[in-house]
Amino acid sequence: MAKEALSVEELAAKIFAASGGMDNVESVNHCMTRVRMTVRDHDKVDQQGLKDIPGVMGVVNDEQLQVIIGPGKVNKVANAMVAQAGVDLGQEIPQSTLSGKDALSAKTAEMKAAQKAKQKQSPFKSLLKDISNIFVPMIPAFVGAGLVAGIASVLTNLITAGRLDGDTWNYYVMILNILKNGMFTYLAIFTGVNAAQVFKANPTLGGVIGSVILLSGMNPDAPIQNLFTGEALVANQGGILGVIFAVWLLAKLEAVLHKVIPEAIDIIVTPTLCLLIIGLAEIFLIMPLAGAISDSLVGSINWVLNVGGAFSGFVLGAAFLPMVMFGLHQILTPIHIQMIEATGSTQLLPILAMAGAGQVGAALALWVRLRKDKELTEMIKGALPVGILGIGEPLIYGVTLPLGRPFITACIGGGIGGAVIGALSNIGATAIGPSGMALIPLIANGHWLGYIFGLLAGYAGGFVATYFFGIPKDRLAAVKEAGTETVVPQATAAENTNEQSVQDTTTTFYAVANGQTKALTESSDPVFRQKMMGDGYFVLPENGGVYAPVSGTVTAVFPTKHAIGFTTSSGLEVLLHMGVDTVELKGMPFDVFVEVGQEVTSDTQVAQVDLAQLKAHQKAAEMLVLVTNMDAVSTLGTLKTGQTNAGEMVLNVK
Repeated sequence: MAKEALSVEELAAKIFAASGGMDNVESVNHCMTRVRMTVRDHDKVDQQGLKDIPGVMGVVNDEQLQVIIGPGKVNKVANAMVAQAGVDLGQEIPQSTLSGKDALSAKTAEMKAAQKAKQKQSPFKSLLKDISNIFVPMIPAFVGAGLVAGIASVLTNLITAGRLDGDTWNYYVMILNILKNGMFTYLAIFTGVNAAQVFKANPTLGGVIGSVILLSGMNPDAPIQNLFTGEALVANQGGILGVIFAVWLLAKLEAVLHKVIPEAIDIIVTPTLCLLIIGLAEIFLIMPLAGAISDSLVGSINWVLNVGGAFSGFVLGAAFLPMVMFGLHQILTPIHIQMIEATGSTQLLPILAMAGAGQVGAALALWVRLRKDKELTEMIKGALPVGILGIGEPLIYGVTLPLGRPFITACIGGGIGGAVIGALSNIGATAIGPSGMALIPLIANGHWLGYIFGLLAGYAGGFVATYFFGIPKDRLAAVKEAGTETVVPQATAAENTNEQSVQDTTTTFYAVANGQTKALTESSDPVFRQKMMGDGYFVLPENGGVYAPVSGTVTAVFPTKHAIGFTTSSGLEVLLHMGVDTVELKGMPFDVFVEVGQEVTSDTQVAQVDLAQLKAHQKAAEMLVLVTNMDAVSTLGTLKTGQTNAGEMVLNVK
């Protein structure tokens, strides 16, 4: 008779009971597959009782009592045990780790390029990875606040254009602006918090460092002077990238201070010194430097404007978004005002609005070329309506910038749209307002058709430039690999029934490192050796490069970096477990290159392992690969053992 399924809470209670009761449990912890308990008296543990509990896959009772639950559920059971017994899981393993919901909400998906064989991560890709990790968690708020802002922008522009009654509609616009300002007014603070989490600094200190550029405590009548120009500092000089740089410095300083400040006063001295040193550097160096650059750009921009025509439009349309990211766009406000006072409209604003159009076109091209990348396309679908309304942050920080190349081709698209507006000339806006489609009501002298033509040119320019030159090769290769791995023409399959690779349900497994591939039954870990978690193999590596065992999607990365979960297009759930009992090393030997939501192939380097550290800590360097949902497997092929190279086929599974 089949075991009756238990709820997480019931399973936790039964594990406690069979472990000798709560009083016999000293501490509770977990790794990616097992609840690990330190017990006071091993003789009180009912091992057979534990094995008989529905949901328990196996038990190991040695120095620790290990109850095998399986990935995806083990953390829920451990958290339920904490809730029932008040036992701390430990700082190194956050309670929210690896639940399916948390993994989905944190996907990021930073869109980092897959690491090719023996290819080291470049500083530029590392920067893009960090930027993605900072901004991807903010994408839902960007989208929601962006749509609200877009609606408010349309209404505002209609009021300004005299097409809506301001006495009636201004109240509703005010309400909408209150809703959206929480995100966009304090974006620097959110960025500081997330950047601190990425760079391993204190998140609250990161938020404070982010808030510094708002200059919220400065007296307008006695402003702080720019050290480079003598002019007053302006809020948001340095921009979001200035905040990220400042928080990176914060993380470096905080790490040093934690080592040298005595523990008794660390909690007082370290945050105080960090805030003083980094905050002062931000106010007197980072912000003034950005301000000095802004001032130096005024002459250049005026020169470009005087040239006029398509050249002026292209340069300004292409350069606007990088200026925004560095907080340099504020120098344009006086120019807008001067133009409106002199001519009744600013011909600069419609040109700059084309920068957002290039982003929209680039996103559409990515959607078309990478439509099988579900994580990316879902993000694009959420950000596109906002981008069309002129709110570009979701597309910039969630889509194009993390991918690198598409951001550049999007800027080119903006330049093309700007060139069209510049060539048409006489297209101006009667007031400073949001861009995109929302700017149409503010276009002066009925020239809105020309503005729309420019938008379409920006869309097309961004699309074409990205479609042909802006698609990251590694992402495209991953999508092609995922799309062709299991799709085989019917006639070919019929003609080659004896070949494993032609079956549309066959998943190919690869050696994850250069070294000796061995059967799972030879593992030094009894849980893996007895196949409690599923069947598979392991590789004893010759070097530290570790690659993906299958083509598929990363679905879990354990906080201590020793284990990564994958899901293939055929639905197989695959676990890569690097080393034995390496959860105890708290991530020290591992540098993980992939994140949840990323598509991978056998060419993707997922991690770099310091084998010397494993040896020094007397940990077996077995790179274990397991199929954890064996109920989805009908046939397990013959494992190729012996000397293999990373990326070499070792097993077929149906």
